[in-house]
Amino acid sequence: MSAAEPPGDGDHQLLVLIDPLARRYDGESVRIAKDVLGAGAQAKICLPDGPDEFARALHRRGSRRPVVVGDDHALLRAVSQLHRERELADSALSLIPVGAAHTLELAHALGVPRGAVAAARTALGGAVRRLDLLVDDSDGVVLGELRIPAAWPTPGQPHTVWDTCRTLVASLVRPAPPSPSGPSRSHRLRVEADGVLLNDLDRPVEGVSVTAQGDGGLADVVVHTASGGTHTAEAKAVTVSGPDFRYRADIQVAGPVRTRTWTVRADAWGLVLPAAGA
Repeated sequence: MSAAEPPGDGDHQLLVLIDPLARRYDGESVRIAKDVLGAGAQAKICLPDGPDEFARALHRRGSRRPVVVGDDHALLRAVSQLHRERELADSALSLIPVGAAHTLELAHALGVPRGAVAAARTALGGAVRRLDLLVDDSDGVVLGELRIPAAWPTPGQPHTVWDTCRTLVASLVRPAPPSPSGPSRSHRLRVEADGVLLNDLDRPVEGVSVTAQGDGGLADVVVHTASGGTHTAEAKAVTVSGPDFRYRADIQVAGPVRTRTWTVRADAWGLVLPAAGA
């Protein structure tokens, strides 16, 4: 994470993108956020009905700074789009967190204030902080943590998801632990950190995690082996390969793939957070 910087000259003009799930989940918090933002800036309110409208509105934002009202899914959607359009370097995002607690864990881990009023005030008067980003070789992004667990829930197992609108991707946010007769709790993966071998296929692993440190353009890599060992490293690029595996990037699940490389992009995106001393 780089030092905080003041918002740009055009940041008094906002594009407020209100996720439809946020409107359904907590309309009162959405209303409060709109009132605070509208009182402090020239705010264009956008109420997209789905991802396509969300993407079009963000693409057509012009000089307006985007403020997303929603949960981790909405934040990730915005960052992913700006990354694909190669506009992250020139953009700064704000988030007003509205959603169930387990859908806001990433936002709060990044430092976004809890509560609509505090977050809206931060969007108006906070500071832009540049954050590292993990980018994979299929152009996917990771804002927080990448995890490759040893086991996934089988169909029919319960999931703690707050509404039925979320897809299977979201339903895997908090999977129930597998039963003793469920899938294996280890699998075989080759893990390389900047070309240095941390684990090979002959040593089963229970899990792998990769987290951008936010400082220095490096990621923390942790490999937990089935024998109880732990191998750690700091690296600019991490490659995982082996039999078909799935992985969780923030709150989304991807795969199966046989190989994937993640590379740290230092200070790749900007998030408006509370100013120092606020």
